[in-house]
Amino acid sequence: MKFRNLVAATAALSLAASPAIAQSAVSADRASAPVEGESKLSGGSSVVLAILAAAAVIAGIVIAVDGGDDDPVSV
Repeated sequence: MKFRNLVAATAALSLAASPAIAQSAVSADRASAPVEGESKLSGGSSVVLAILAAAAVIAGIVIAVDGGDDDPVSV
């Protein structure tokens, strides 16, 4: 019983300490890469995404308001 508690405490401590250890290992002076020109997908992808989201909402409403005419299989 004590061994299991010790293992659980060790696991919890390692999970709690790992982000701090990983952060200290990363160099603080990171630089971003230079950007040349703009993205070609600047406006068109948001329109497509909005249309797909609207279609998903409409499909969800249609499925929810199906009517419930299904007869039970078991008798």
